[in-house]
Amino acid sequence: MTTQSDDTQPSAPRTSPPGPGSAALGRPTLQQVAALAGVSRATASRVVNGGAGVRLHVQAKVRKAVEELGYVPNPAARTLMTRRHDAVAVVVAEPESRVFSDPFFAQQLRGIGRELSAAAVQLVLLLVTDAGDYAQVGRYLAAGHVDGALIFSLHRDNPLPVMVDRLGLPVVYGGRPEWGEPGSIPLYVDTDNRGGARAAAEHLVARGRRRIAVITGPLDQTSSVDRLDGFRDVFPNFPDSDPDLLVEGDFTAPGGRRAMERLLDRSPDLDAVFACSDLMAAGALAVLAERGLRVPEDVAVVGYDDSDTAAQWASPPLTTVRQDIEEMGRLMARLLLNRLQLEFDGRPDEAAALTSVVTPAELIVRRSS
Repeated sequence: MTTQSDDTQPSAPRTSPPGPGSAALGRPTLQQVAALAGVSRATASRVVNGGAGVRLHVQAKVRKAVEELGYVPNPAARTLMTRRHDAVAVVVAEPESRVFSDPFFAQQLRGIGRELSAAAVQLVLLLVTDAGDYAQVGRYLAAGHVDGALIFSLHRDNPLPVMVDRLGLPVVYGGRPEWGEPGSIPLYVDTDNRGGARAAAEHLVARGRRRIAVITGPLDQTSSVDRLDGFRDVFPNFPDSDPDLLVEGDFTAPGGRRAMERLLDRSPDLDAVFACSDLMAAGALAVLAERGLRVPEDVAVVGYDDSDTAAQWASPPLTTVRQDIEEMGRLMARLLLNRLQLEFDGRPDEAAALTSVVTPAELIVRRSS
């Protein structure tokens, strides 16, 4: 037994959070975090896994304890508790040769990646090169590896929407869907394709052009249809008035070349062309140069996208319709993350009330028109 003199204050007992070992001797536990913060283990768990339903000053105490102890959550345990994987599938319905050569996809993926990274969510990229890939993508999504999906560049009759709908997987689409009953259209992010194309047509008319050809994108995609409809807003009888002025392209530079060659062979007197992507416009510019036609003196050219590599470095610099592709990617990711958070917090009605986003399109005039 030990004794103390009356003038000596007892030293404060040395305490450490309860649990199997201390922070200094082993991996800190959630129980130790709770003890140091002075809260229950359940409260500490809620803070570590997102903070839902916990007052801000309590969250601050728990996070301070996490930092002091160097606590690292167990990802497997976190997944079991929250049913979250902190991973999102990004499905691009195009072959990898196109995805990695088209600046559109690079910009959109950059926006998605930055938004997901800021939320500490992993991006899982899935590409669809041929029809056989759909079953593999479906199996991956069905296995529960991801919390939701971002899907874009869909073509008509693509099986992905039906697959994810059957799985009940939260999803946001890039581009306006053409399926779903009124009031049940899936969440999407798109640009004002119709308004942008209308501005391009009006610009060419204001420049005195009358024989204006159009190179569309694939007409089994809503963006291509919307851009053609925007042109028709200015020319209601197009292309019935002159079918030789319309060629369907594929959003690639080689496709733009082929389309421009066909147009010039059929209508050598055309005085303008609206290419519904910058890459197709670049292909068209190359053919015009090869045939000795001056741009814009002989033929004015307008593109769509305002992508850095295709528009600003074209010769001459390309007049084009600008859509903020990277921002569209960010908005897609943000919309999905908002939906996931509301559903995980038990607020499905608020998740169902989220609305799609359509961003503005702006005509950027340069020397090609």
